[in-house]
Formats: sequence, structure tokens, C-alpha cells
Amino acid sequence: MGRVTERRRVIRIRDGAVSTRPDTLVAEEPLEIRLNGKPLAITMRTPGDDFALAAGFLVSEGVLGRADELANIVYCAGATPGAPPAVAGGGSNTYNVVDVTLAPGVPVPDITLERNVYTTSSCGLCGKASLDAVRTTARWPLADDLEDSGGSAVRIEPETLSVLPDRLRAAQRVFDRTGGLHAAALFSPDGELLDLREDVGRHNAVDKLVGRALQQGLLPLSGSVLMVSGRASFELAQKAVMAGIPVLAAVSAPSSLAVDLAAETGLTLVGFLRGTSMNVYAGEQRLALRTAVGGA
Repeated sequence: MGRVTERRRVIRIRDGAVSTRPDTLVAEEPLEIRLNGKPLAITMRTPGDDFALAAGFLVSEGVLGRADELANIVYCAGATPGAPPAVAGGGSNTYNVVDVTLAPGVPVPDITLERNVYTTSSCGLCGKASLDAVRTTARWPLADDLEDSGGSAVRIEPETLSVLPDRLRAAQRVFDRTGGLHAAALFSPDGELLDLREDVGRHNAVDKLVGRALQQGLLPLSGSVLMVSGRASFELAQKAVMAGIPVLAAVSAPSSLAVDLAAETGLTLVGFLRGTSMNVYAGEQRLALRTAVGGA
């Protein structure tokens, strides 16, 4: 299996002084995801938790929602013809191709060259089509717990949100060696760290979290908060909604479509979470705000 980090020679310049030294970099390799033996997607990822990544990706695609819908995930032969067969199909196992087998009776999406399946994250849909696609395929409507007099099954203090970035950063082990990884973490509403994954792609880190939860029979993640490094894209908001996560917080800005999706689905979306400062873009009912919200 591929390594999480690799070493490369660099020329270091500090205050005009030039030296050479080895540097630790985050590894990046392609992962092909196959579904019932047919190619489905290729993503650039940091090796590790590949099975969870594939499972989480299929949750965001609307294909999987329960552990019993997943029959098996295996590594399969890579594209190195002529080498001794490692598994059925021939070729050496490069650990960069996984095949997901669905349980009997689970619908298999129509895999076409255009990738027009359930997804919005990788088929190029945009605008209203994307919002409609997520709304119609989400298994666990987030807005349900916001409809009763503003009540919510999840209630979180802004002070609790304010400490999550530091807790996420403190738990990033590979980032300390490379400075080049995104992280995604699940927290309880009182700020307890439940799980954390790192990857060169923030969407992959979320897929690894969701995939592990699927494998453990924990979906929907209706009692959790998703905290991500960087910005909150539409894709990340989509993955939160599809996993039943009611709160998404990011240290940077959300995109306009992410805000639209949050408002459409009932997702609580928090951006620019830095210290005690934050912006709440949607779903403020889940936050224990002590003053009335007003303004334009």
C-alpha cells in the first residue's frame, strides 16, 4: 500500500543562505473506485483508509446508506500487465484500485461515460439541478428537526464551536510533518472529538469519515458536527447532507451554492470559524444564541 508521506530533496533559502535538505511531503496517488466490477470514479488521494473512502463516496452518491447494503470492498489488480497475478483479473496489486460490491437487491446506478448517476459532486451538475439532486436523494431530511417551533435534536453553543478548530489542529498528526494535508473531524455537540481523517483532498477526508461511520453502522450521523479545514464547498455541504450530519463548520468561506444547499436542506452552515468569531449562513436555530438576530 502507498505511503502517507514521502521524502524529497529541496533547496532551502533563508535570509539569503542556501542549503539542501530532505523535506517530508504528503503523498498523493490516484485511486480508482469500481462498483460491482465497473469503473466508477478516479480521485487523487492520500493513501490510507481507502475502503472507507470508497464507501463514503458512495454514500455521497446516494448509492449506500446502511452497512448491510455493502457486501464487500477489495483491492483489485492494477494496470501493470505481465506481472504475476495478485488477485483475480491478473496484473500486480498496486493498491490503487478498489472494487465495491453491493449487497443483493441494492440498486446499481447506471454508470455512463457522462457519470450521470445520483451524484452532484463529480458529474458536473450546477445550480438548481445540483440542489434538486441532493434533496431528492438524501435519505435523512435535516429540516425535520427544525420544523417544530424552532426546536432541534442538536443544540450547540457558539462557545463550543469556537474551540473546534484548535482541537482539530491538535489531532492532525500527518499535518505536523508535512503542512500539506486537509482534515475533517466529527465532534459531538459538546465538543468531544469522535473521529478525524486527513487527506490531500478535503472531500476525501470527509468521505473517509463517512465511510467509517457506514461500516460501523452509525449512519445517519444526526448527533454530530462536521468540522473541516479550509473552505466549505458545495461538495462538502452535499456530503454532510447525504450522511445526515446537521452541522457543518469551516475555518474559511463557504461558496454561494453551499449556502443555497444549506438553506434548502436545513443544514446548519458556519464559516470563518476563527476563535470566538464566526459567520452563520443557515440553520441558526441549532445554535444557542443569547441575543436576537436582526438586520437586513
